[in-house]
Amino acid sequence: MFHLDLVVAPEDIDDLGHVNNVVYLRWVQDVASSHWKTKAAPADVARLAWVVTRQELDYKAAAFLGDALTGRTWIGATTAVTCERFVEIRRTRDDRLLVASRSIWVAVDRTTGKPKRIEDSVLAPLRTD
Repeated sequence: MFHLDLVVAPEDIDDLGHVNNVVYLRWVQDVASSHWKTKAAPADVARLAWVVTRQELDYKAAAFLGDALTGRTWIGATTAVTCERFVEIRRTRDDRLLVASRSIWVAVDRTTGKPKRIEDSVLAPLRTD
């Protein structure tokens, strides 16, 4: 499982005084992207990009200004062209689950912009966390 540290900044807070839902979605993207760029082979990062075809977020609890958070992600089921990814955002001090996300991603060729078959070798480094 891959981890990314996050901290709630003033611009993340909405009119209700807690983290805005859109910010959680951005963090899900940030955690997934960081996992890909950190663990994947550089050649794969250079030739492939990922697009989301389905996104689910379940909001469990609020985060507030200054909270230290941990984003965790792992790969679920895959097909020839899709990759299921899970992301959790947890408050670091008590490990409380704030947001759980499930998404379906498709790899696209950076040159053509077209979907690309996902080879096992592309995902193997992402499964070693």
